[in-house]
Amino acid sequence: MEKERCDVSVQCDTCDGSGKCKNEDQQKRRLEHRLFQIRHKIIVMSGKGGVGKSTVATNLAAAMALREYRVGILDADLHGPNIARMLGLEGRSLTASGDSVDPIEVSNNLKAVSMALLGYDPDQAIIWRGPLKHAAIRQFVSDVNWGDLDFLFIDLPPGTGDEALSVANILRQVDGAVIVTTPQDVALLDARKAVSFSKLLNVPVLGIVENMSGMVCPHCGGKIELFKVGGGEKAAAELGVPFLGRIPMDPRIVELCDSGKPFVAEGIDSEAKTAFVALTQKLVDALTPAGEAPGVVH
Repeated sequence: MEKERCDVSVQCDTCDGSGKCKNEDQQKRRLEHRLFQIRHKIIVMSGKGGVGKSTVATNLAAAMALREYRVGILDADLHGPNIARMLGLEGRSLTASGDSVDPIEVSNNLKAVSMALLGYDPDQAIIWRGPLKHAAIRQFVSDVNWGDLDFLFIDLPPGTGDEALSVANILRQVDGAVIVTTPQDVALLDARKAVSFSKLLNVPVLGIVENMSGMVCPHCGGKIELFKVGGGEKAAAELGVPFLGRIPMDPRIVELCDSGKPFVAEGIDSEAKTAFVALTQKLVDALTPAGEAPGVVH
């Protein structure tokens, strides 16, 4: 069914440099308009760093775009943004269009916004307190001309701090959280905190992804359990949330991400790519309204 059109088109004044908008009412109305244009808002989070969360977020977004969905990815990790590097956008900058900011067009169906696209020195630390981070994330939604999107993936920094709270508060109705973990016990302890955080904020947990779940030897094809296998599935069962699948390690994922090419967009036949494709289908199925044909999200 075609969604009713929103008639809000108020343009927001520029901010005064402190993170506070000169006209809060205009920015609020503009935020409502942007959110109305985005069908599904999904946060990708983890309880700790080093689990491959940004890699998962990037490849999920790219895989959805390959399926002809209109996709945006918002890098909400203000202190350590990696999405621009993984999408091959380093050196590019966001540009203004009237009173709005245009996201970077990665492909026909994929747009991206990141702090790394604002011209900051990548070696310079960003030292911001909570209120300024909240204002920046709000502007990334309200002041960016995302257009009509089927999915907006928000890549959060590790943990359950300011950025995660700001995103949940600004978006208000988040369609779900994808929680990324690795199989070892330390990572799983923190994944449980991410599940608890989502439930406390009434964000549906779409499921847990067990990343770096073993590795297929490129020489003999045997499976190597570097960080154990099955911990993510066990945690999902204990916490009563869906298990979305395991993504094995593949050295080509690292190579392609470092060179700015999403792994799923390359013509590679691998267990990891198959896992990403299956993961996107599970998300589509979970977000398909009752009564619609399977896989229909538009």
